[in-house]
Amino acid sequence: MPFLKRFPDGELYVRIGGQLKGEDVVVVQSTRNDQDVLELLMLEDAVRQSGARRLIVVVPYFGYARQDRVFFPGEPATAQALAKHIELQADAVVIVDLHSTETLKAFTKPVYEASGIPAIARLLKQRPVDLLVSPDKGGTDRARRMGQILDRPWMALEKQRIDAEHVELELPSSVPIDLQDKHVVIVDDVISTGGTIVAAARLLAKGHVGAITAACTHGLFLRDAFERIKAVTDQVYSTDTLSNPAEKASVAPDIAQIVKRHLAELPTA
Repeated sequence: MPFLKRFPDGELYVRIGGQLKGEDVVVVQSTRNDQDVLELLMLEDAVRQSGARRLIVVVPYFGYARQDRVFFPGEPATAQALAKHIELQADAVVIVDLHSTETLKAFTKPVYEASGIPAIARLLKQRPVDLLVSPDKGGTDRARRMGQILDRPWMALEKQRIDAEHVELELPSSVPIDLQDKHVVIVDDVISTGGTIVAAARLLAKGHVGAITAACTHGLFLRDAFERIKAVTDQVYSTDTLSNPAEKASVAPDIAQIVKRHLAELPTA
């Protein structure tokens, strides 16, 4: 673990221990906030200054990903800007479940996207599951892939967003589904305010389901989101890309496979 401290003026100090000269190094750091981003960039430089042979950067949660384009003049394309800075001293980058795969195009060096779906699926295989539900059509591929792994049916709800914290959801009209006594799992990539998950759980409860589980890759759980979701579900599961109270499934094995598979492909410095 690196040694971190703050100077009296608030500046961050980073130091890594051990001999890294000629070694292949993997730095794991999410970029949830400004401090995380600065810490990652400083760690990368410290690894290079220590003479590492190759550096792979693993970003379990890639923050600032929602601003992936310029909507108004004067704005940055934050996701692309962060990608360019992260890869500067890296030989390769591994990210888990990006907000948009378009961000991958901003990288000029090898970049690999791991999925949180297998980790959640490994957890759900040990539990009763009758139906997988995506809270919107944007998560159709996610629900479909989970359904294939678990050999279970899936569906996507129809969503209309009211504001940042409120949505209106409806069951798909094209496919009548019997929810009576079913164990339903709502699958999403990110849970932040929890508004969509709460709305989905309440809608499914009207169908007299037997149990409701909420599962996601990235559990931000802002403010009271976790408590609100717990109030309308039976279980809440998240992977370990971020530390949170729902952290039950690990993406570490999936990331390790990617690093091991592609390390041999990277050129040495």
